[in-house]
Amino acid sequence: MSCADAEKWNAKYRAGDHDRIEPARVLSDYSHLLPKQGEALDLACGTGANALFLARRGLKTSAWDISAEAISILRARATENNLVLDGRVCDVTDTVIPAQSFDVIIVSYFLERTMFPALINALKVNGLLFYQTWIRERSSDRGPHNENFRLDANELLHLCRDLHIVLYREEGLTGDIDHGLRDMAMLIGLRR
Repeated sequence: MSCADAEKWNAKYRAGDHDRIEPARVLSDYSHLLPKQGEALDLACGTGANALFLARRGLKTSAWDISAEAISILRARATENNLVLDGRVCDVTDTVIPAQSFDVIIVSYFLERTMFPALINALKVNGLLFYQTWIRERSSDRGPHNENFRLDANELLHLCRDLHIVLYREEGLTGDIDHGLRDMAMLIGLRR
């Protein structure tokens, strides 16, 4: 990414775009799989709905994003809610994630295929990767228009093949497209 990417995202967050307050479904629907304690990372966190959720659950939470504006919003929300977390402005595609340092990593609505080996390596033994992002087979116009930022069918399974797959959902256009998980895939993988 670049300074232009940072400015683009800063402008979006200043305008109120991409300001989710609810955590990703892969995290909220399967929160019973989270450890009771440990270290968590919300990568490409935006305004940090996932990070705030993890901090409320008692996890020592780090949140990284290229947008200083997003991290500023996240820090203010954490303060308002008496939550402690570490918000860091960085280019996540160019940042070294220390090996075996997190019990939980959440990535939502962000895709950089080259990062998967580093994400898996950053998990501690029995660490969980929660991942949810857009797929190419979609029933609506939601999400990025650039196909490079969307997964092919079952691609997320392939990218996480070194993990034990705890959960995988990708419904695409099968069945009644007015119900279910559409336009995206979700995965939870365990490092053994």
